[in-house]
Amino acid sequence: MTTNSALEYWPAPVAHTPVRASVHVPASKSLTNRYLTLATLAALNPENTAPTVLHNPLASRDSDLMVQALAAMGITMTEAADGSWQFNRATKTEAAAQGQEAAAPVYIECGLAGTVMRFAPVLAALIGGDYIFDGDPGARVRPMSELLSALAQQGVELTQLDEQHNPITCAAGQEMTLPFRLRSTGSLPGGTVTLDSTATSQYITALLFLGVGTESPLTIVHTGAKVPSPDHIDMTVQLLAEHGISVAGRGPRWTVTPGRIAGFTTTVEPDLSNAGPFLAAAVVTGGTVSVPHWPARTTQVGDQWRTLLPRFGARVEFTPDAHDSSVGTLTVTGSSEQDPDGRVSFPGGGTISDASELAPTLAAIAALANSPTTLTGIAHLRGHETDRLAALTTEINALGGSVVETADGLQITPAPLQAGDFGSYHDHRMATAGAIIGLAVPGIRVENIATTAKTMPDFPQLWADMVGETATAESGS
Repeated sequence: MTTNSALEYWPAPVAHTPVRASVHVPASKSLTNRYLTLATLAALNPENTAPTVLHNPLASRDSDLMVQALAAMGITMTEAADGSWQFNRATKTEAAAQGQEAAAPVYIECGLAGTVMRFAPVLAALIGGDYIFDGDPGARVRPMSELLSALAQQGVELTQLDEQHNPITCAAGQEMTLPFRLRSTGSLPGGTVTLDSTATSQYITALLFLGVGTESPLTIVHTGAKVPSPDHIDMTVQLLAEHGISVAGRGPRWTVTPGRIAGFTTTVEPDLSNAGPFLAAAVVTGGTVSVPHWPARTTQVGDQWRTLLPRFGARVEFTPDAHDSSVGTLTVTGSSEQDPDGRVSFPGGGTISDASELAPTLAAIAALANSPTTLTGIAHLRGHETDRLAALTTEINALGGSVVETADGLQITPAPLQAGDFGSYHDHRMATAGAIIGLAVPGIRVENIATTAKTMPDFPQLWADMVGETATAESGS
């Protein structure tokens, strides 16, 4: 575990009875930062006269960093009394003035946000100017090189920097990472770019956005093996189509026809991936958890909870809203069976492929199941906020679990778990995985639960409210 005495340890609440709660999950980070990217492209459209308004945007560290990055580039946001965000038209010249050669480079802070460190450089390249990109220490080891290579193929000038932001030369074979300096004229030719996107689908998403503003159609050619998290690429393609941008192909080759995006108004869906830990609480405690405003149809990968959780013995029901059929309430009810010691008993999930960002939650559930679970197709998680495969293996095994890391996933065999500290590695999904285990195992302390602010600032309170709601219901029954 990554022990740091400066970090606080959060005693994970224990559910002594089945959890019974309704949880309102905050907005999707993936959608919020994609809409912010689209809002920027709309703001730069010289023919656009309408503002962009985002209702129910996510206010979290990742989205805050994206808003700050856009402001540094000259794209500003105003917040209304109802919490909505509005972006007005800005000319490309005005935005580019934020990064003129004559002045110091504009600094862009990426934190540990993959969407910011991949999407913001593309917007900077389209706007033009001189920028320095950097982030948290953990961000400096996250994959970036292939995306930057693709930008270089478009004539963008890129320089590797050291931690003090001095220019350095990459050694032969060394990949380019944060921090780096980016200079662009704002005029990108289009044509064909080639890259290996096996490290992250965010490379492809970023380049799809780039193609909106190139001078001619942009063809993106993936040269590696399978691209991970294809659902996130599909999400981006659908959003672009909804805003009039044509994308041909579904991989390994995509062609974007440049276009102009008009201002738009939208409501951001709840984050279905972040709903996972709360739904998992129903599974591991044999309780019932409902999440309202669940979209009837969505491109979010978290919608897979509908089919994944029944593999662990849960019942999943979707009830359409009486007044709006586009949304409803998703309710998960866990198994009512118990083992000889009176603990909730539910099966493992068998073999689950390509779970992507859902894998930490699935691993936590699997560690408490009564039969094995194998997660495959998730080797790319080694390049996320932390090496999630190594971290999950280390932390669950430290509690007495039996997890084996494989080339592309995890093999989880249930074993009795015991009290102990659960490292978060500054990774929000590691922190929520520890909270799930803590519901069923007394004495779990999660290191730095505040790291959940990356995508869900109110997680500790929402989690405590969920368990407290259960306690109140039990005491009043």
